[in-house]
Amino acid sequence: MDNEQGQITLLLRRARTGDREAESEVLSVVYDQLRRIARMQLQGERPNRTLQPTSLVSELYLRLKLDAVEWADRAHFYAIAAKNMRRIIIDEARARAAQRRPPADRRVDLENVIIWSEDHSLEFLDLNEALERLAQFDARQAEIVELKFFAGLTTEEIASVLGISDRTVKSDWSLARAWLSTYLREPREGAEPKDRDTSTT
Repeated sequence: MDNEQGQITLLLRRARTGDREAESEVLSVVYDQLRRIARMQLQGERPNRTLQPTSLVSELYLRLKLDAVEWADRAHFYAIAAKNMRRIIIDEARARAAQRRPPADRRVDLENVIIWSEDHSLEFLDLNEALERLAQFDARQAEIVELKFFAGLTTEEIASVLGISDRTVKSDWSLARAWLSTYLREPREGAEPKDRDTSTT
């Protein structure tokens, strides 16, 4: 592993034991990367809106419990961080959506809705609903989408986090992406995801 990955992994394992100094140090080391992930998720947001990268990372820090997870490595940490960021954004989306009337027959473009914006809070909730629906049929495909869209992990990092091959990640990603695009265009008529090729695991 590279020096940064090794440093983060060791700090996470120390933090897991309750080492507060290691917890503070790891949060300092990963701050810039978490800001990058936050900016990626919020790039559709206007500068004067409430949810900004700094506030998103600050809220994330309040939610992360470094001594409550058996950390594997750096990629595992960023995967957990991205899941928590998504939950924060979903909470914000629900609050915003409560103030809006849903369009009579809205359709959602997958490429546009993965970027959070207050103006697209309803559409972001549609994506969350689609991911939850996908997870009912194929939890791994849903997790790969989450790690790809929300954590920005590479194919190799996702494979490491999930303990599967790069080929399986690519196959599941392709199937999940196609299913989500169809579901979001016709959100009440989504078909079950195609069966995965189990020979690639």
